[in-house]
Amino acid sequence: MKKKPEAENENGQKLKRKDYEKELGKLQAELCTLQDWVKHKGLRIIIIFEGRDGAGKGGTIRALTEKVSPRVFRVVALPAPSDREKSQIYLQRYMAHFPAAGEIVIFDRSWYNRAGVEHVMGFCTKEQHRHFLERCPVFEAFLISNGIILIKYWLEVSNEEQEKRFQARIEDPVRQWKLSPMDLPARSRWYEYSRARDMMLDATDTKIAPWHIVRSDDKKRARLNCITHLLSQIPYDKAPREKIKLPKRSQKHAYDDQAPMKNRKYVPEKH
Repeated sequence: MKKKPEAENENGQKLKRKDYEKELGKLQAELCTLQDWVKHKGLRIIIIFEGRDGAGKGGTIRALTEKVSPRVFRVVALPAPSDREKSQIYLQRYMAHFPAAGEIVIFDRSWYNRAGVEHVMGFCTKEQHRHFLERCPVFEAFLISNGIILIKYWLEVSNEEQEKRFQARIEDPVRQWKLSPMDLPARSRWYEYSRARDMMLDATDTKIAPWHIVRSDDKKRARLNCITHLLSQIPYDKAPREKIKLPKRSQKHAYDDQAPMKNRKYVPEKH
C-alpha cells in the first residue's frame, strides 16, 4: 500500500502522524473532563457541523467522540425526511433530538439543510428558503435564551481538495460507500452551493449564534483546530469525583467457572 504523504500546512510544514495522535490524545482527555463537567452541571449543548460534501465533517466528529460516552455526546445524522416528516413543521424532527440536562448533541448536518442542499437541489420552494433564513436567527435566539449552548461550525474545503476526495471515493472500494446521490451534483453545482453558503452566512451568522469557519483541506489540522476551539467555547472545570476502589472478587458461591466453557464454539484464532 502506498504510504500517504504527511499533511502540510500553508507554510509547507508537515504534521507527522505521531505528533497529530499525541495532540489529539491530549484534546480527547480534555473532552472527557468537559464531559464530566457537563453531567455535573446539567448543561445542554448543541454542536452543528455543516459544510460541503467531502469537507471532513464525519472524520472531525469521529475524532471528537472517539473517547467519550455516547450517552453524553450523542451524534444525530438524520436521513431524508419521510412523507410524514415532510408534513410536519420544518424544525420539528430536529427538536425531537435536542439535549436534556447533561447531554451534548452533535448534528452531522442539521436544520441548515434547508439553506444548502434543499435550496440548491430544489427540494424546497424559494419561499420556504427565504422564510427559513428569516426565522432561523429567531429560533436560535429562543434556544439560547432557554439555556442551550449552541455552537456552529462550517468546514470550508477548496474546490481542488473536494475533487481529490471525491475521486478517491470513486477509486477506493472501502470509500465508495461515502458516495451519496448528492455528491456528484455537489461537484457540478459548486457555485450554486457557494452562493447558498454566502446567503446562509449573511442571514444566520449572528452575534449570539455565530458561525465558526474551519479550514479543512488538511483534515488532521482541521480536527485539532476544531476540538481546540470547541473546548474554548464552554467554560468548564474538573467535576468532583468519588475516589474509585476496585473491590476484591468474592469467594462466596465460588466454582470452576471455566469448565462449562471448554466445549463451546470459539471463533478461530487466525490472528
